[in-house]
Amino acid sequence: MKRAIVLVICAVVVAGAFGLGLARRLVDPERSGSGGLSPLTSGRGLTLQWSDKPIDMPEVGLTDLDGSAVSKATLRGKVVLVNFWATWCGPCREEIPMLVALQEYYRDRLTIVGVSIDERPAEDVRSFAAGLHVNYPIVMSTGELEAAFGGISAVPSTFVITPRGQIVQRHLGLLTARRTEHEVRALSGLPTEATIETIADTGQVLLPNAAYATAIPGVDLDGLSPAAREAVLKRLNTEPCTCGCGLTLAQCRINDSSCTVSLPLAQAIVRAAPQP
Repeated sequence: MKRAIVLVICAVVVAGAFGLGLARRLVDPERSGSGGLSPLTSGRGLTLQWSDKPIDMPEVGLTDLDGSAVSKATLRGKVVLVNFWATWCGPCREEIPMLVALQEYYRDRLTIVGVSIDERPAEDVRSFAAGLHVNYPIVMSTGELEAAFGGISAVPSTFVITPRGQIVQRHLGLLTARRTEHEVRALSGLPTEATIETIADTGQVLLPNAAYATAIPGVDLDGLSPAAREAVLKRLNTEPCTCGCGLTLAQCRINDSSCTVSLPLAQAIVRAAPQP
């Protein structure tokens, strides 16, 4: 299967170092206590944000590299992190030790699913993962799976899913140990000092919610009549961007406002709309 080029997002936080630090604390005798698992990092001053329009996790029926079934039903009851990654992605490699440590420490409350977008043989991906001591299931991605999650325009991309199977957050780029841990704690009912907010989601959290957007980055809708504005937004949310991202024009503009392909296409739709 030939893929569009996927952007790798870089960041300055070294998740690998955090991961190793977490791994060392897995033998902490205070792992269990009267309040449940003790936090490995402080949540003080941290703000977690959930979408006000959570989306049901797609129905997936996949088999991991060990031959075990991975489905929405098998994942229900735990916090789930669906992490799209690749062996050639530097930030993906950096965050894996942290994910391994969190999977071990919160194994009764968390399931991480690694989704490899690699085109190399699955056995190569298995060997790579074994070298990093990955302790969570890995499946090979498909175009259908990526489309079911709204399109994967960058790796790493991580979807945060509640024990009831609803996606409430999406992270593009390198994860941080502190935020990821307290997202897991908050959604699994463990104490956290982090502040939790529910924010109005018009696609900046979950791309399918771009249909609720009334403003598109770089696109001026102010001069349109209500009917024309509605028609333009409908077109922006249905017509695909041709930059190779696999998203609609509205999703592409919200996901990457610097895209030089989606902007003129979106502006042309506005110009073609009936003027008041």
